[in-house]
Amino acid sequence: MHIIENGNAAAALGVKLCRAGVIAAYPITPQTPLTEKLSEYVESGDMKAQYIPVESEHSALAVCIAASSAGARAFTATSANGLLYMHEQVQWAAGARLPIVMCVVNRAVGAPWNVWNDQQDSISQRDTGWIQIYCSDHQQIIDAVIKAYWIAEKVSIPIMVCYDGYILSHTFMPFDLPDQEKVDAFLPPFNPDYALNPMEPANLNTVTLPDVRLDVKGELAHGYMEIRYLLQEDLRKTIAVAADAEKRFTEVFGRGGDPYVEPYRCDDAEYVAVGLGSMTYQMRVSVDALRKEGLKVGVMGVRFYRPFPDEAVASALKGKKGVIVFEKAISYGYEGALMSDLKSALYEHLAGTGLLPSVQNFIAGIGGREIKTDDLTQTLRAATQSRVSKEPVWIGLKL
Repeated sequence: MHIIENGNAAAALGVKLCRAGVIAAYPITPQTPLTEKLSEYVESGDMKAQYIPVESEHSALAVCIAASSAGARAFTATSANGLLYMHEQVQWAAGARLPIVMCVVNRAVGAPWNVWNDQQDSISQRDTGWIQIYCSDHQQIIDAVIKAYWIAEKVSIPIMVCYDGYILSHTFMPFDLPDQEKVDAFLPPFNPDYALNPMEPANLNTVTLPDVRLDVKGELAHGYMEIRYLLQEDLRKTIAVAADAEKRFTEVFGRGGDPYVEPYRCDDAEYVAVGLGSMTYQMRVSVDALRKEGLKVGVMGVRFYRPFPDEAVASALKGKKGVIVFEKAISYGYEGALMSDLKSALYEHLAGTGLLPSVQNFIAGIGGREIKTDDLTQTLRAATQSRVSKEPVWIGLKL
């Protein structure tokens, strides 16, 4: 069934279809309408779940940690400083290997205060052990939520489903609403290997010593280092699990694609623009315009950002003359985070092959600064003609 709704509603419908059992909510713009919509579903009886309003974002994720530890499918959402306030619990959820799904509706972080869109909030949390998926339209939002629960519960690692505030969260687009029966066929009930049970008291995540030691049963237990090593190993294995999820999703719902990247007019492109989220769809207009000028350009959205799909990215970009990375965030003191990850992947897989493209970095849309399509077109055109700068170039900067 096709419907027209905003991006936050698309996410809420995805959570409802996944039969999440616990919703923890604290309001922060532009995420608030998402959890409000879920509260309406719970209040009306359309969704069987515990809806728990809390006093802070830190508590929201704490509730999800407790619920997931007890065997419930848990969900929360946040933005900007709310995500930063969660930071301790973000680390905890990953270290505890809990398959929580959280929507991050991307917004600039303070100071100074800014409620508009960029991606600095989720990018700042990329090294916390969470899987990160980025969406470019409403169909991807609802589909990503459904796939996120399947992946998270396969690997026992939490997932952030990220999408641009206002640009996607508050705009209306048509998308397909999956049948509940198909979602149930795709996503079985949550059945964790272990869950807290009041009839069998236990301690979880107590202080862990640096070295391995015997547990209360006299069995050799992992130390902190082994636990973190296994998280890293399982995150890398999640790249293959994402492909399994995409294949199964396609079989059930009849739509799908590359789980890692989304190319547009890249097959014969000599230069490819790369980015995260909705900006890559905007750049399609620039690509089409430059194609009419005879420039062989394309654009590729990275959808699966953590763990970083290095082989898929390098394969998609091998042999190109140049790669132009556009980002709504920066790793302060160096360059855009996506830029660093992409360069590392290209060097690892293409160095010495003669297929290594040049790479340039552009920063745009910080704090909601308008990204004009003409500016993207001019920037992309210039980047195909010569190297603009060794340092990241900020588009639309007015000093």
